[in-house]
Amino acid sequence: MELFYWVVFGGLSLVVAGLELSKNSKDRITTSTAFNAFKNNYVLIYSLMMAGDWLQGPYVYFLYRQYGFDKGDIGRLFIAGFGSSMLFGTIVGSLADKQGRKRACLTYCITYILSCATKHSPQYKVLMIGRVLGGIATSLLFSAFESWLVAEHNKRNFDQQWLSLTFSKAIFFGNGLVAILSGLLGNVLTDTLGFGPVAPFDAAACFLAIGMAIILSSWTENYGDPSESKDLLTQFKGAAVAIASDEKIALLGAIQSLFEGSMYTFVFLWTPALSPNEEDIPHGFIFATFMLSSMLGSSIAARLLARVSPKVESYMQIVFAVSALSLFLPVITSFLVPPSNVKHGGSISFAGCIQILGFCAFEGCVGIFWPSIMKMRSQYIPEESRSTIMNFFRIPLNIFVCVVLYNVNAFPITVMFGMCSIFLFMASILQRRLESVAESHRTKSQDWTSMKERDPESEPLTD
Repeated sequence: MELFYWVVFGGLSLVVAGLELSKNSKDRITTSTAFNAFKNNYVLIYSLMMAGDWLQGPYVYFLYRQYGFDKGDIGRLFIAGFGSSMLFGTIVGSLADKQGRKRACLTYCITYILSCATKHSPQYKVLMIGRVLGGIATSLLFSAFESWLVAEHNKRNFDQQWLSLTFSKAIFFGNGLVAILSGLLGNVLTDTLGFGPVAPFDAAACFLAIGMAIILSSWTENYGDPSESKDLLTQFKGAAVAIASDEKIALLGAIQSLFEGSMYTFVFLWTPALSPNEEDIPHGFIFATFMLSSMLGSSIAARLLARVSPKVESYMQIVFAVSALSLFLPVITSFLVPPSNVKHGGSISFAGCIQILGFCAFEGCVGIFWPSIMKMRSQYIPEESRSTIMNFFRIPLNIFVCVVLYNVNAFPITVMFGMCSIFLFMASILQRRLESVAESHRTKSQDWTSMKERDPESEPLTD
């Protein structure tokens, strides 16, 4: 493996360690023993769930290519996953509000374990079924667990500021440390021990089974709106009305769709971008480096969320702008750096080095994004339909990714990176609008509170 990979990984490791060790009282929140036990339990389970997801990430594209499928075939498999997440995942995820968030989390474990099992077959139809199951699981992963956490946190009457601490810790470990270890473990299983590209999926199933056992033994059930009179269609209508009637929720959904759509497109693009001539790159190690960058981002987010200023609505504008620039680097290098037509066993070109640095910057933005968007969702999304609304957000996201992947052979890879960069810049603009609307709402609320103190019979101010 080339020295460049180790230099980047080592440099990022030193920065992350330095940030964590240099935390002062302003960067820490004093909490209770009961909350710490609750937080640690959730972080452990979330980390196991993410291990089940991260172990698969670097090897999905690689496994399909090993089975002999071309980029178009692989693109259709990815489309099946995102399409399933949009159609079936939205329904299954929304049932969490009515049938219980704990049940939904257990359903995630079972569905994803079955998806992992399908990876043993080189049959296209079996792999397609696996992608459908994986799409359903993904919707549950990014809605049911967060919904359970917020509801349980509020039910136990913990301080609202502590919620951001759980978010940042969960992302630091689940999307950071665990992701790094998953990448390295996948590399050992696949390359060092020679078990092949299916081994990480088997390991993922084991972690999911362990997490499922802990959920069964330690979690209590909670619900959104348990009303028996509300069927699924009524829940969908209620969620749609909430989004349409509150600009903050609508903006948050658009921002999330633009960012996550670009992020999932990047997941598909980074392998061919770094190996345009099918170079033998260390997928697991590169993935671990990306996750170390994400860990750095979550560490920065933890510091930001622990302070009153700057507000999350403000600094996320900068994060989206930086992420837009990061994914535009492949476009810039395509013009400034001449392409190489020589295959090198494990070597990387100068353009590849630049792109890896840019991709690391993007992953750093991803690390800041997750706890920050979770914080905003906890503030703006109503509790009774939290899972339903969060899965509504995923509909435009999945449509966006499906359209991009369907046309994966129609456009050069630089065009797709350029599209992602534009969408991320749009997210920055919408984030600025969200800050303005939220600030206006806070000002009106403060004015009404002040008026209420002077005149108890006064009516609330409306937008």
